Amino acid sequence: MLVAAAVCPCPPLLVPEVAAGAAPELDAARAACKDAIGVLAAARADLLVVVGPAGQDGRGSHPQGARGSFRGFGVDLDVRLGRPGVDGAAGTGEPLTAEAEREVPPSLAVAAWLLDRTEWSAAPLEGLGVGEPLAAERCIQVGGEIAARADRVALLVMGDASACRTLKAPGYLDERAAGFDAEVARALGAADVEALKALDEELAYELKAAGRAPWQVLAGAADGAGLSGELLYEDAPYGVGYVVTAWS
Repeated sequence: MLVAAAVCPCPPLLVPEVAAGAAPELDAARAACKDAIGVLAAARADLLVVVGPAGQDGRGSHPQGARGSFRGFGVDLDVRLGRPGVDGAAGTGEPLTAEAEREVPPSLAVAAWLLDRTEWSAAPLEGLGVGEPLAAERCIQVGGEIAARADRVALLVMGDASACRTLKAPGYLDERAAGFDAEVARALGAADVEALKALDEELAYELKAAGRAPWQVLAGAADGAGLSGELLYEDAPYGVGYVVTAWS
């Protein structure tokens, strides 16, 4: 059963080494992410699943200790999804497997960076990359399957809102973007499961909202859990909507 969730944006710019001189511009977002992940630590979950967008066809699971990298963004920085033991993954002393060495998508690399710098529980952890075209019904089903895997499940859900808020945004200016993002922020802040399930897939795609599928996985996991939400951050630096919320 889902007992807690944190929702964070996933731009590599959250990593100061990637942002370089622009790093202070996202200090408030980083602080909000830290607070949201603190809720996961307090939940004392039996399992923590990190969910994030993985491009058009990148769906797949990643074990604790899986490798991420920011080298593709010009930074010599590698991360691990969770803290592997000295000799292997998940503190077992076993060698890291080939699956653990398969690189996680950028969204999960950002999550790994956040977790490494935030107090969180020592629960077993794994990652799930969600292909951005995954249909809402399937996202909801996947979320329900995740929630059923342990008595106390927590989710760290990575994803950005629209990328069309300004003329200089990656998707240029789209007048529909502000309204879409406002509804996303309201639904995530209120833990409105039904509103998240009902997000318009086509509109989200047109607005380049990479978080749509992960948010609907969250909705499926939270169905019937009775969680409440808190909006910790909402802004659109660089013309991209970023939302941070905590559910408990």
